[in-house]
Amino acid sequence: MFDDTYHSIAAPSKGLYKDKGSKFIALAYPVKTEEEVKIKLAEVRREYHDARHHCYAYVLGFDKSAHRYNDDGEPSGTAGRPIFGQLQSKDLTNVLMIVVRYFGGTKLGVSGLIAAYKTASQDALEAADILSLTVNDVYELSFEYPLMNKVMRVVKDDDLKIVDQDFQISCKLSFQVRKNFSNRIYERFSKIHGVKIHYLKTV
Repeated sequence: MFDDTYHSIAAPSKGLYKDKGSKFIALAYPVKTEEEVKIKLAEVRREYHDARHHCYAYVLGFDKSAHRYNDDGEPSGTAGRPIFGQLQSKDLTNVLMIVVRYFGGTKLGVSGLIAAYKTASQDALEAADILSLTVNDVYELSFEYPLMNKVMRVVKDDDLKIVDQDFQISCKLSFQVRKNFSNRIYERFSKIHGVKIHYLKTV
């Protein structure tokens, strides 16, 4: 059975860590695209324009297929990687974590920096509302009006989420179904004579 669940955060959350005068503000955001990541980074850089560093990590896609981390001028491996490590340890995706650092005048050393970025990120994730979500396939049905009752019976029986509908002389209906149930639902609609089912995407 394909694991069709993944975890993300419900809303932005914030964490804080202080050491030797340096302040690390961790900001976690739910995001879905690299475009959203760029917008959030630009917003945070504007809001915290007087900070020394804006380090970050993100993971995108229900299969975690896109990820990146950035040290933003901190010694290599001391910022982006520990932030990314926290996203991995909580098994999260579609999340951007930015840690803003205000330098306190005393260097923390490599191990001090790693601990600071890790702890600030951890603090933000502990404050976050973690969601368990499902991977869903989206299909479109095409059929004539007299088949409406048969189609809607399947929708109701299997509690399918309707995404879009257009009932004219011919009917079109888009729905999403949890990936692990996808084949069974596809079979059910395929057996209704006169209904065409067409896969659109996975979300």
